[in-house]
Amino acid sequence: MHGKPSHFSDPGAVASYATDTPRKVPGLADLHRMAALLLAEAAPASADVLVVGAGGGLELAAMAALEQRWRFVGVDPSPAMLDLARQAVAPFAQRVQLVTGIVDQAPAGPFDGATCLLTLHFLEHDERLRTLREIRRRLRRGARFVMAHHAPPEGRAERWMGRSIAFGADGHSAPASTLAAARRMTAGLPLLAPCKEEALLHLAGFADVELFYAAFSFRGWVGTAA
Repeated sequence: MHGKPSHFSDPGAVASYATDTPRKVPGLADLHRMAALLLAEAAPASADVLVVGAGGGLELAAMAALEQRWRFVGVDPSPAMLDLARQAVAPFAQRVQLVTGIVDQAPAGPFDGATCLLTLHFLEHDERLRTLREIRRRLRRGARFVMAHHAPPEGRAERWMGRSIAFGADGHSAPASTLAAARRMTAGLPLLAPCKEEALLHLAGFADVELFYAAFSFRGWVGTAA
């Protein structure tokens, strides 16, 4: 999920999600491959994986194609985005369960791995920590968790958000409009500095927290359920 939550009730935004998101997120296909690799390091061959913020289905489809014995539960609050996910995972439908809601509506598990991609930057600090703790509670000890979203360096958020916006526009946006859009996004999202993101993962019960992905304003971490 990439954009404001209300954005995903707009039919046009939903329809263009599958083409817009890979253009806006640097190396998205590789991010999905890296997430699957990191989960696989600590998962059994026939793993059960929880995907939080699964609307659109891009990471579900990518991981299901890479790991043909994995089973998935994807949860997302947007029915329209879950409809899109249903289309994306159609070839793997027998291995994918989709649930409307937030992590609280996900089964108790225990799961062998979990991801939350392009989602947590929408959540305020306390709700983000609560969500991370609910994900941890559904993982078996030693399972991996992968998250990635906007997390620009502290004090430089507008600069790096602007670079992400320019990347998504293929470098064709005017500097003034890019700056204005960056200011709107920075003001509209409860962004956390990378060090605070890592601190939340530790507070939520994850160990061995490591950065594995950095692309303009985006960062991605992997942690192990302690």
